Amino acid sequence: MKKIRIYEPAMCCSTGVCGVSVDPELLRMSSLVEKLDKKGIDIKRFNLNSAPQEFVENKKVNEILNEKGEDILPLTMVDEEIIKSGLYPSNEEFEEILSIKLDEKNEEESSCGCSSDSGCCC
Repeated sequence: MKKIRIYEPAMCCSTGVCGVSVDPELLRMSSLVEKLDKKGIDIKRFNLNSAPQEFVENKKVNEILNEKGEDILPLTMVDEEIIKSGLYPSNEEFEEILSIKLDEKNEEESSCGCSSDSGCCC
């Protein structure tokens, strides 16, 4: 099983719903990580503000942060190899990495209890 670690810049929360405006990318990541975790995928997110020790203990993350600064974040690692920096991987990239299909439309519909035929908005 692949091990995914996402190292994020300092922020007050990982959901994107705190503060004045909502960050849709953080909402996407929160939802996606939760879905993958429920599927048994070994995935974790580390916020520089709330988990600084994780950044210190990972030699590769520590080195790249010292070399390039916090602008390199978010940083995604799969099995201890950095696969993306500066942006979060897209859902399609996660599908490719994990060799799975994320059927977002069906999952979203079932989570709010409505279907595309009902005309409701989730």
